[in-house]
Amino acid sequence: MPTRRLSIVLAEDSLLLREGLASILDHAGHEVRDTVGDADTLLAVVRKEPPDVVITDVRMPPGHSDEGLRAAAAIRAELPTIGILVLSQYVADAYLSSLLETTTGGIGYLLKDRVGHVTEFLESLDRVADGGTVVDPEVVRQLLARRRNDGPLSALTPRELEVLALMAEGRVNASIAEQLVVSEAAVRKHVGNIFAKLQLDDGLDRRVSAVLTYLRG
Repeated sequence: MPTRRLSIVLAEDSLLLREGLASILDHAGHEVRDTVGDADTLLAVVRKEPPDVVITDVRMPPGHSDEGLRAAAAIRAELPTIGILVLSQYVADAYLSSLLETTTGGIGYLLKDRVGHVTEFLESLDRVADGGTVVDPEVVRQLLARRRNDGPLSALTPRELEVLALMAEGRVNASIAEQLVVSEAAVRKHVGNIFAKLQLDDGLDRRVSAVLTYLRG
């Protein structure tokens, strides 16, 4: 069972994926209050009764472009305490940039493949509900690959790059230490080195957005 039961509105135009997600969330003990297949209906049900978290696809009817993302931005502007977890089929910098412009409250950006990793998906949902920022590891890896030879990023050691990627996923030091099988003290040292080399502030509530802002260039 989850640490707390979340009320969730789920927006996904694929019936198969929508039902699969609803089943995962229900089995985890959450309340899937509404499932919808288009952005207009998403806005209507959220405005009528705000949930704890909105999970939405980026591409929704009628245009199948960025309707879900635009609906998420509208929800964030009107109801900033709602956690928003956006699902995307592909890594798209434009979507990521737009998402990170809304820095208040919990925000998540995951590739749909991540849903298959049920434990990780549910952990990401919890972090978003708690006001954290979560970005899919594959998105982070691609951003790192594009910029690893660019300026200060090239000064990071392979281990520091690993820590940076895990930080950008929204992980705290204890989780990073567990993932890398090292001590928390070692992680703190790596984090300090990373922020010194990248000239970023190491505030716990700012570290993820700072890292991602840097990676976006």
